[in-house]
Amino acid sequence: MHVGGVHGPYGLIFRMPARFRHAAIVGKYQARGIRPVLEEVARFLVEQGLEVSFERETALATGVTDFDSLKPAEMGEQCDLVVVVGGDGTMLGIAREMARYNLPLVGINQGRLGFITDVPMDRFRDALAPMIAGDYEEEHRTMLDGGVWRDGERIFDGLSMNDVVVSRGATASMVELRVDVGDDFVANMRADGLIVASPTGSTAYSLSAGGPIMHPGIGGWLLVPIASHTLSNRPIVLPDTQEIRIEIVAGRDASVNFDMQGLASLLHGDQVRVNRSQHKVRFLHPRGWSYYATLRRKLRWYEGVV
Repeated sequence: MHVGGVHGPYGLIFRMPARFRHAAIVGKYQARGIRPVLEEVARFLVEQGLEVSFERETALATGVTDFDSLKPAEMGEQCDLVVVVGGDGTMLGIAREMARYNLPLVGINQGRLGFITDVPMDRFRDALAPMIAGDYEEEHRTMLDGGVWRDGERIFDGLSMNDVVVSRGATASMVELRVDVGDDFVANMRADGLIVASPTGSTAYSLSAGGPIMHPGIGGWLLVPIASHTLSNRPIVLPDTQEIRIEIVAGRDASVNFDMQGLASLLHGDQVRVNRSQHKVRFLHPRGWSYYATLRRKLRWYEGVV
């Protein structure tokens, strides 16, 4: 059980010494040669005194049988820590599942360090040992909760950590979208699509579409047009306290995607509604972690510095 800490800057929480007891391991099981890596991490956690289980799909796909396997709901009920081995995509998938259980996640990256999987594989022992003992920095990330409404009925539910993307069909021209925020009409946009991104998602598709980077400590969303027909349709930062509604006005075969969950063939009059989720994702980082250092590393901001 965690001991209370003190609030630091930018939403970070510095925890006092505590101890975890039961860790679940989630892996990018499609990666070649991942099994010995996962077993190495598991053995280390056992050596640190933790009970260890594997997420069910990870265990089945890799053939790991020396540890119990749990479904996400069972992980939420039985574990108090989730260790993710893979990249940001692997983390995104399990983070949405674990947010409702308020379980903290640690990300170990095998390749190039990610924005949210920030512990390098070759240094995971040095990073995890103090974290398991309770010496870490914690941050909370907001999520987007929404769905699609047709003729007054909700026909699709979605939960995103990165973004909600409404886009034109593969063979169609632009879509026309009406955007409302709260009780206010904002604009009619003709574009290839529209992105509603969280601060976490500001460094994903939104960044490629010309959106700004938003610090994760800010309570807001980004609304970013994709290849807008009108150059004056620019990205805008919105508070995350009001519902965003995007209505399909014109265009064929429009679709919406909530991170990895999508619905194709939206009809004229369909509304995509986005709100702030009641749940947040909890990330644990090694002591000394810095969001700005992550940006420097991933975006190569250090180039040209003597």
